[in-house]
Amino acid sequence: MKRTIILILVLAAGAAALVFAYRQMSKERKLAAAREQPVAATARVKPGPNGEGLLTLDEATQKRIALKVERVASAKMTPELQGYGRVLDPAPLAGLAAELAAAQAAAAASQKEFDRLKLLNEQQNASARALQAAEAAARRDQILVESLRTRLMSGWGAALAERPDLAVLVRSLAARESALLRLDLPAGQVLDAPPAGARIVVASSGNTSVSAQLLGPAPNADPQMQGQGFLFLVKTSSLGLVPGMAVGGYLQLQREPLNGFTIPDSAVVRHTGHGWVYVQTGADTFARREIALDHHTEDGWFVSAGVAANERVVVQGAQALLSEEQKYRIKMFE
Repeated sequence: MKRTIILILVLAAGAAALVFAYRQMSKERKLAAAREQPVAATARVKPGPNGEGLLTLDEATQKRIALKVERVASAKMTPELQGYGRVLDPAPLAGLAAELAAAQAAAAASQKEFDRLKLLNEQQNASARALQAAEAAARRDQILVESLRTRLMSGWGAALAERPDLAVLVRSLAARESALLRLDLPAGQVLDAPPAGARIVVASSGNTSVSAQLLGPAPNADPQMQGQGFLFLVKTSSLGLVPGMAVGGYLQLQREPLNGFTIPDSAVVRHTGHGWVYVQTGADTFARREIALDHHTEDGWFVSAGVAANERVVVQGAQALLSEEQKYRIKMFE
């Protein structure tokens, strides 16, 4: 009898434990479901007329996802055209520069010898034959100098061929303290005046850009681009530029500055191959708008359309808003 009572008590305790565990698990499932879907997507997301999203978020939800908005900053930017190019190998330039320096030294020496023998010949202390040989040597050495200058100019342009500090520049390029670049515009784009300079961007460095000094027009056309080409000098090694590296650049035009706005990197989301920002249109409403990601600066993206003065954009939490849109679209097709 005693054993029967103990067994009944044990079974009752086990049943109570199972009921408690079941209730606890049900409670946890409900909490988890609430966390995954804090607000029904269909209640706060609407499709816009051009495929953009129109979202409504209550204050509690905005705090939960740490949403932050900022007023867009006005900005000015020099008009730019995008170009494409590469870092040039300075070895051929260094070789020609060395040949030219040697030829110039030989030409200077032979010219001095000719001048000396000419003076001696006038004093009847040097033969006409010796004078003629010295004149021929001086002339030959001068022709070699002109030939190397022509090769230098045809291969690298007048801006480099006539540079007085060419030897110093070559040493800097060889030591990778600076870099020589070529940027080409796409075929059909023609500049009436040379660019004022350029901003160079390397894909591996994110959106970091450095300023480049214009040297002059490229001496020939690129076989692929078939557009205007320009040579630039980057006086820094911060981007780790090495010969053969592909680079992009923005050629700065000599025109009146453009008026626009600066959009921080954190505000931009990418979707369907385009750039978008979320603009706050009310206390709890946000609209996704497309912007052109053509001009990146140190402070973010410069845009002239897509946002207006005094509008506020989401600078923290924009990706969460895009995720809510995707949830809504998934539910539409379920």
